[in-house]
Amino acid sequence: MRICGLLDTYGTMRFDVLRDTLEISDATCSKHLKTLAEHDYIQLDKKAGEGSKAYKVTWVKLTQEGKQAFQSHVAALRQIVTGQ
Repeated sequence: MRICGLLDTYGTMRFDVLRDTLEISDATCSKHLKTLAEHDYIQLDKKAGEGSKAYKVTWVKLTQEGKQAFQSHVAALRQIVTGQ
């Protein structure tokens, strides 16, 4: 829920920024992202890093399906809280 909330608010995020914002480990973040990707809620893009370092940067973004699922979930929670 927090991952989708961040992605819904900020759009595409780097894996490391998402992980640090959530204050979770690489393994935990990877596990959650894998589950979301398996349900087609997020898209993962690996791109070459900038500069002389030969590393890849993973970018994460909500798919349209993920955005709709997240917004429906938030609406359902609001309905529960407000009783409407």
